Amino acid sequence: MSVDMAALHELTQGKAIPLEALIHEIELAIIEAYKETPEPKRQAWARLDKETGEIKIIYPTFDEEGNRNGEDFDELEGFDRTATSIVRKTIKLKMRATNDAEIVGEFSASVGDVISGVVQQGRDPKMIHVNLGRVEGRIPPQEQVPGEIYNHGDRIKCFVVEVKQGLKGPEIMLSRSHPALVKQLFEFEVPEIKDRIVEIMAVAREAGQRTKIAVRTHRAGVSAKGSLIGPMGSRSQAVANELHGEKIDIVDWSEDPAEFVAQALSPAKVSKVEIVDLMTRSAKVTVPDYQLSLAIGKDGQNARLAARLTGWRIDIHPDNPVIPT
Repeated sequence: MSVDMAALHELTQGKAIPLEALIHEIELAIIEAYKETPEPKRQAWARLDKETGEIKIIYPTFDEEGNRNGEDFDELEGFDRTATSIVRKTIKLKMRATNDAEIVGEFSASVGDVISGVVQQGRDPKMIHVNLGRVEGRIPPQEQVPGEIYNHGDRIKCFVVEVKQGLKGPEIMLSRSHPALVKQLFEFEVPEIKDRIVEIMAVAREAGQRTKIAVRTHRAGVSAKGSLIGPMGSRSQAVANELHGEKIDIVDWSEDPAEFVAQALSPAKVSKVEIVDLMTRSAKVTVPDYQLSLAIGKDGQNARLAARLTGWRIDIHPDNPVIPT
């Protein structure tokens, strides 16, 4: 039994696989198969000749006193066919492992970034498959946006959450609901962010419904909010379209927690913000009576997102509370 060494050299060079490592794996696979034969020799091993490609089963010989006195070859009838199959399988598995490692390495660099792909139909309707070119990524149910429909052939942008080597190959977990997806989408649309003139400081999101995003400028005369909104609202609209109409509030970030809390409750107008406790990061907010429902938002959404955005506990009160008589 033998291996075409010229073809093996060409294969290892083309795939950047160390020849010695592949030979070692072939030898291990051959000897494991040999051990399953009816009468394997004790302490036998396989050797692949690098020059000729010939594979031999070698076993030690012993004298009558049990001392090792040499080596011999075991030539099993019909084992050549088994060995040939094993060599092919070993090479195939090694190539697949190398290819998988390349994919994992390539996409690991994209963790935390947004990539584009095409939605594919899968067997599990709850798991969305996305063709990324060399491999498919998956959007599990917890990373999907409630109410968002993923049709076969749709091109979508996704946030890369995790890349790892799974039992069946590379596994790339994608997200459509991650808050960082909104941040990355704005970075694509706003050159001032890439140029570090404008910076996104915080994002709070309830996927499919509403996102609040806090921004600041590092250059006098440049409006951070205006940069994200864009001419005629074109930039923010492009992001909203990618998110299928999700509402986006863009607010000014501030080092002053009271001012930041007031901005975060936009579009509601705030009369006053009192810092109740710095340790627990608690603030009392007073708003005009007619702004109370707007400040709280439907089902408390506006207040909830403002609290996430700022990291403060926000207690909202009207400026003229109704006193029961």
